[in-house]
Amino acid sequence: MSLAQKLAQERRARLAAERMLELKQAELSSANRKLGRHAMALTKRIGETQAEVETVRGENEKVKSDLTVANAKIEVAERRLWHSIQTIQDGFAFFDGDSRLISANTAYLSVFEGLDEVAPGISYSRILELLTSEGIVDLGAENASEWCCRMQRRWSRANPPPEVIQLWNGQYIRLIDQRGSGGDVVSLALNITASVRHEAELQAARDRAEAANRAKSAFLANMSHEIRTPMNGIVGMTELLSETPMDEEQRLYVNTIRNSGEALLVIINDVLDYSKIEADKLILHPEQFDLERCILEVAMLLQPSVRDKGLTLLMDYDLFLPTLFVGDPGRVRQVLTNLVGNAVKFTTEGHVLIRVTGVPHPDQQHCDIHIAIEDTGIGIEADKIGHIFGEFNQVEDERNRQFEGTGLGLAITKRLITMMGGTVWVESELGQGSCFGFRISLPTAEGPQPVPPDLDGRLKNVMVVEDLAVNRAILEKQLSRMGAEVTVCASGSEALSKLDASIDLILCDHDLPDMDGLELATTLKDRGWADLPLVIMSANPGVIHANAARQLIDGVLQKPIPRAELYSRLIALGSAALSPEPTAEPEHEALVEGGRLMRVLAAEDNRTNQLILRKMVKDLNIELRFAGNGIEAVEAYHDFAPDLIFMDISMPKMDGKQATAEIRRQEVETGHHVPIVALTAHAMAGDDQGILSAGLDHYLTKPLHKKLIHQMILDHRPDGTAPITPETD
Repeated sequence: MSLAQKLAQERRARLAAERMLELKQAELSSANRKLGRHAMALTKRIGETQAEVETVRGENEKVKSDLTVANAKIEVAERRLWHSIQTIQDGFAFFDGDSRLISANTAYLSVFEGLDEVAPGISYSRILELLTSEGIVDLGAENASEWCCRMQRRWSRANPPPEVIQLWNGQYIRLIDQRGSGGDVVSLALNITASVRHEAELQAARDRAEAANRAKSAFLANMSHEIRTPMNGIVGMTELLSETPMDEEQRLYVNTIRNSGEALLVIINDVLDYSKIEADKLILHPEQFDLERCILEVAMLLQPSVRDKGLTLLMDYDLFLPTLFVGDPGRVRQVLTNLVGNAVKFTTEGHVLIRVTGVPHPDQQHCDIHIAIEDTGIGIEADKIGHIFGEFNQVEDERNRQFEGTGLGLAITKRLITMMGGTVWVESELGQGSCFGFRISLPTAEGPQPVPPDLDGRLKNVMVVEDLAVNRAILEKQLSRMGAEVTVCASGSEALSKLDASIDLILCDHDLPDMDGLELATTLKDRGWADLPLVIMSANPGVIHANAARQLIDGVLQKPIPRAELYSRLIALGSAALSPEPTAEPEHEALVEGGRLMRVLAAEDNRTNQLILRKMVKDLNIELRFAGNGIEAVEAYHDFAPDLIFMDISMPKMDGKQATAEIRRQEVETGHHVPIVALTAHAMAGDDQGILSAGLDHYLTKPLHKKLIHQMILDHRPDGTAPITPETD
């Protein structure tokens, strides 16, 4: 190798070493820079850590200080709590999970005075043993071991029920124990001696009050008949006395006596009824009954008051609603009498409407019945409606102070409806009238129900002549549902103007504004419409029967019109309209002229009542016989063969119900039914149920009223007998 080559090679080696040295120096510089940065970061981190350590050290000191303060507060709170527990008069104790006493206040330990064993650490079972062995607790008839076992079983339950024990000194302690999640128990022993003694005193007072109430109710029930019997004599005699010649001053005195007696009877009835309800003596007696007939009986009883006041009493019974139900007819009748009687009482002009609707249940075994009594009376102020169903409550203002009463009627009504499981309601507008209603659910009776007839074209067009709009609407709805076309008129002149050959029947109210029903019948005859059937509707059919123009009409329907009467009348007239042969005269036209007298038997043991009844019917053309007791009444039934029997209920030897039952038993063999009307002085609510269930047809409460007696006789006059009054055709 040449020298030049060696120099070049050395130079290249030297350059490579220099480059390597530069590279290593660069790497060393970079490493130094990284190490510096890391040292700086580490220094910073050490500083931060030192700051955190200082902070934590400060917080630890603060926590230690707070814990010291908290512990001091806890100690203070515990002392206060324990002092509070010590001051209460009831026992307080703590038990651990092993049922050992932790601590107890002085009241708890005082029961075990002198027994040093009862201290923290004693078991609950040992406490029970000490209670029995030391005679601290009064075990009564229970022995010590049974009592301890029972109390131990109670203690072992997750939530021990409260227990009342009696101590040897007569004090009563109520034990209330609460078990915690860890098994420890807080036990509280409440001294309830004062409460037990107070409750015993209240129970004794309640027993005395109930005994007094029962005695009062029994007294009122027993006095009911005794009070009403002489009242019957007073009211009956004053009614007879008012028919004798008197001057105006004497008549004023007699009317005052009679009105005061009747007002007193209303008060007596309300007080007796409410006393029976208050004493929980009221029991419902379900039986099969006819709801429509029940309503009509109430309407008949109130009809004299309705006529005297110039009102109209109407009934709208849904044509497709069943009439036979299972319930307590006496209570239903009492509710209706109260509500309808109130409506008549507080209405001076216009009408009273009984509206009956219902919704059958899907099972067709029950029916929700809605009965509303609407009137056009004085109404009730809105702020007083909520109080009228309370006891002894009446709306007090100058308009109704003229209406007397006890204020018990609506209270009794509400209680009765509630007992039936129903509700009662009222809507009223001052000066415009009121609507009282109630809803009850009743089972429908087994067997067929009355259904409206299908006229089947026999009466295509019926004219209704009625000035009262509400009755026009009722009749139009009923007749339309039976398939007839209805023409309504508000007066006789309007009826004459609308009359044409398409009319098959005229239903006409007797009291029209321009002419009465008989005058309309006379006008129709004069105009050549004598063959057109005309039926008159009237609340007082006796007036029509006494009129010579009675022969011009084809029948009389008494308001409110029973559905059965309306059905039978329409069917009979419809059949006659289709028949080409002459129809027979109506039944009332077939009476034998100058026939035998109607025979009326009155079973009454009280001679004063016999005299009153005899005087009341002295102007009637009837044959009257009296029986002094039930035995004589049964004998007279055979010998006298009466057409109608007035039966007193309370009689010696055999009472009215027994006599009626015997007569009904004998009628099964003969097949002849004699109407029997109950006359009774009993006033307690529910008495009518047992009376009517004995087989009587009607129910009249003493004192007797001449109009009702006459109406009963007129309604049951048999065919073929002589006229009851000289004017009767």
